[in-house]
Amino acid sequence: MTVTLTFHPLDNADSTRIDLKDGRKLLVDYAEMRCNGDAADPRIDLSTSLRNDLRAAGRDYFDVVLFTHLDDDHTRGAGDFFHFERSLSRQGNGRIKMNSLWVPAAALTEEGCEGDARIIRQEARHRFIKGSGVRVFSRPGRLRSFCEDNGIRLEDRLHLITDAGQLVPGFDDLNAAGGVELFIHNPMAWRLNDREIEERNEDAVVFQATFREAFRDTKVLFASDVNADTISHIVQTSKRHRNEDRLRWHVFKIPHHCSYKSINHHDKGADKTTPIEDVRWLYEDQAEDCAILVSTSEIIPGKGSLRDLNVQPPHRQAAAYYEDVADLKDGQFEVTMEHSPRRNPKPCQVSITSAGASFVAIASLPSDYAAAAPARAG
Repeated sequence: MTVTLTFHPLDNADSTRIDLKDGRKLLVDYAEMRCNGDAADPRIDLSTSLRNDLRAAGRDYFDVVLFTHLDDDHTRGAGDFFHFERSLSRQGNGRIKMNSLWVPAAALTEEGCEGDARIIRQEARHRFIKGSGVRVFSRPGRLRSFCEDNGIRLEDRLHLITDAGQLVPGFDDLNAAGGVELFIHNPMAWRLNDREIEERNEDAVVFQATFREAFRDTKVLFASDVNADTISHIVQTSKRHRNEDRLRWHVFKIPHHCSYKSINHHDKGADKTTPIEDVRWLYEDQAEDCAILVSTSEIIPGKGSLRDLNVQPPHRQAAAYYEDVADLKDGQFEVTMEHSPRRNPKPCQVSITSAGASFVAIASLPSDYAAAAPARAG
C-alpha cells in the first residue's frame, strides 16, 4: 500500500486523513463545514467522504483520531459523527469508532467548553480516567491536579502521555510494517505552566511525521494553528536539543489557514509578510528540494478585493511568502479550496512512495485514473 495524506476542502478548517502502508488509518481533526441542502456549497461533505473511504476498507473505525485542539474549525460536527464510549446517546446508528483518541493536555484541563469541544473533552477525560483508548500530549501541572481531583495518580497514567520531544509509542519505528515515526513538537508543558488559562492555538499539537518507503524517508510537518512566536519556541527548543532534523520537511501543512500571524505575529506587510528569523529558518533552510506546502484554507483573495480586507485568513501577504518558498525549492504551494469543483467537491492528496511525495488534485484526474506522475518532493 502507498502512504497517502488526504486534505479535505473545508474553507478555513482542517481534517486530514493519513493512510499508512500497513493499513492503519489516522484522522487529524474533523470539521464538518458544509451546509446541508446547499448543492452549490464548494466544501466537501466530510462525513460522507470519510464513511465512503472506511466502507471501501471494510471497517467502521479509525485507528487514531487526533484533535490538535478544540476550536470549532477542528471539531465541528464531531459529536454527531463519532462513537463516544462515555455517552449512550452518541453510540450506534453508523457512528464511527475511535480506537484511540489523541488530544493535547489542554483538552482535558480546559474549563468552560461548549458544543463539540465539550463532547470531545468529556470523552478524553473518561478514557484517561479509565486508563485506555486515549493519548495525551504534554503533562503540565494542571494535569496532575486533574488526576488528583479524579482520584487517580498521574504516575499510573504516564503510559498514556507523550511529551514534546518524544516519539509516539506505536509510531516510533521506521523499519516496522507501518514505516512511520511521529515526533511531537508541541504543546510544551512549561508554556502551559506559565499561564493560568489555556490558549487553544498555541497549546495545539504540532508534529513531524516521517514515512519510510524502500529506504527513502519523506518528512511531513503538521503545524495546526500555531503562531510565529510558538514556531520560534519550537525552533529554539529543537536547536537546543540538537533535534534540527526533526524540523526537516518535504511536505508542510502550513499553520492557521495561511494567516500572516504564523509568519510574523506583528507585521502583515503590504504585499508580502516578512518572516521572523526562526520562521525563515524553518521554511527556507529546512525544506527539501521540490517541497510541497499545503494551505487548508479558502481561496487566496486578490489584492484590493473585499475579502482582502478581512481580518481572518487566508492573507494574500502570507501566501506571497509561501509562494516564494515554493519557488526557492522548485516546489508547490497548494490551497485546498482551489482544487475543489463547486458542484462536486473533491479532496486533494499527497502520495508518498519510494520516489518521494507527489501532490495530486483528485478533481483534475480522469475517471479511469490509475497512476499519476505529478511533481515530486524529495
